Formats: sequence, C-alpha cells, structure tokens
Amino acid sequence: MPADLSPTARALRALEILQARRGATASELAAGLGVTERAARRYVGILREAGIPVESVRGPYGGYRLGRGARLPPVVFTEPEALGLVMAVLDGQPAAADAGDSVGAALAKVIRALPESAGRPAAALREHASAAPDRYSARADPLTTSALVAAIAARRRVLVTYRTESGGEWEAEVDPWAVVARHGRWYLLCHSHRADAIRTYRIDRVRAVRQTAHRFEPPDGLDPVAAVEENLGTGWPFSVRIVFHARLADVAPWIRPPMGRLEPSGDGCTLVGSTNNPAMYAQEWLACVPFAFRVDGGQELRGAVATVAGRFAASLANQP
Repeated sequence: MPADLSPTARALRALEILQARRGATASELAAGLGVTERAARRYVGILREAGIPVESVRGPYGGYRLGRGARLPPVVFTEPEALGLVMAVLDGQPAAADAGDSVGAALAKVIRALPESAGRPAAALREHASAAPDRYSARADPLTTSALVAAIAARRRVLVTYRTESGGEWEAEVDPWAVVARHGRWYLLCHSHRADAIRTYRIDRVRAVRQTAHRFEPPDGLDPVAAVEENLGTGWPFSVRIVFHARLADVAPWIRPPMGRLEPSGDGCTLVGSTNNPAMYAQEWLACVPFAFRVDGGQELRGAVATVAGRFAASLANQP
C-alpha cells in the first residue's frame, strides 16, 4: 500500500477490510494497511470517532468486526457534480423523474445519500425539472446490456435471439465488439457469423444472450462509435442512391449517419445506403434536406418520394 496515503484514506481502507472480513485481527489489519499493529489500532480509533461501530472480540477467534447498523459515510459530491448527475440521468431517461421507474428509484437513493448541501438542490431539480422523451429513443434492458458487456470483456462469442421490427425472431452467433449508446438508443456492434459481416443490432430488440465457448479478438484500432455510425446505413433490404446537385461539404451537415454514406460525384455528391422503411426515409429524413436531388436508385424509395410529393402537391390544388 502506498506510504503517502493520508490517515483518512487508511482509515477508509481499514473499513473496507472489516467489511470484507469478519473478525480481522490487528496483525491482519496492519498487513492490509502496510503499517504496524499499533498504527492499525489507531486507525480503528479514527473509525470509532467517526461514529462507525467497530467491536473488539477477544479469544482465539477474536479480532475487530463491524457492529450492527454500520453504514458507509455519505457519498461526497459537490453541488455541481450532484446537479450534473441528475441532469444527465433525466436527459438520458426522462422517466427517471418518476420514483416508480427503476432508474428513478436508484436516483432517489443516491440523492438521499448525499450531504444536505448537495442533496437539497439535487432533490429540488429532480422534483421540478421536466424532460421530454425522444420519440426515437428505445430503452434497452439493463440485464441484457450487462450480459453483452460481460461477453465483450471476456471476449466470448455469444448467441443472441433478436426480434425484428415486424415481430419476427431469429438467432445469430456473433462476436460482440462493443456496446454504443447513441441518440437515445443502445446498439451492439458485432461481427455476425450468420451474415459473415459487421452488424449493428438494437439492444432493446435482443431477447436473449448466451455466451459460447468460442473466443474472439476485436479488430485492431477499432473505433466503436465511428463503426456504428457507418454501419447504421448498411445492411437493410431497400437500397438507396440519391444524387444531390450541391457540394458534399454543404450537404453533409444535413445527412444523418443511418441515411448512408456521402461520396463526391462531379460537381455534386451521391448518397449511397439502405433502409428498412422507405416511407420514413422519404418524409422524415430526405424531405428535410434543403438541396435539389434525384433518386437515382431504389424503386421503393422512388415510390415513397412520389407519395410525399403527391401529398404536398394535393395540398396546393385549387388554391388561388
């Protein structure tokens, strides 16, 4: 143990040892703290002065142990840290404003453990702030997410059961590379052995995860966020190819990563990608891009764009 630790830090370390072992002797405490037995007894005294009940038990099986009702000291946050934590939780999960929500219940416990100076404004913020849920967000199951993270850490291939948007289910054996949170959704970036390709799956649609005995190694230099951004616009059943009559630098800020990949093309640029929902692609994404374009590929998308155009044209019919 480092020799330059403060008395308070060593006392807290002594508390950890007593929590992990019932009946630690002075010599065991001294060994764990890297001090003499006399110094170990002094740290026990510091804990007692702080109101933590440390009992001394005599006999061959004696030693120090925590008495009933022993609690850790309050979580120490500054006011900006506490407020930032509450804001981050509400921003990521607006339902946490409700104590009936599981994350809301956990947030309430954290706030109750805070000192008065930080806990009071944090509780007021949670009570009076409102957060509007993102209609595109989707809540991933914490246990499913944890199972995937455990497999990533162990570098174990997993068998996932996945439910599609239409309600169908299938299984795939994948190498889980990373879990990425993006705009209110949690994604699994992986290599699918079923498709023999990189895939990005929404974790809220994963119904089961089972580790296998097979190990894997993730690619060198993997950037999970960049890989997810690039992969979200690929692998869907309906192809997309759109030619924009504007410079790539001007169009790029209007293109969401799931729309596909922009490529320079003559005096303009071309968007190449795929989609599972041409109607949504046309009326929610493409209609927002303020540049002239031509749908050069993808009959399904051409039909969806024609429907949107017809609806807008009809709204102006017979108008003076």
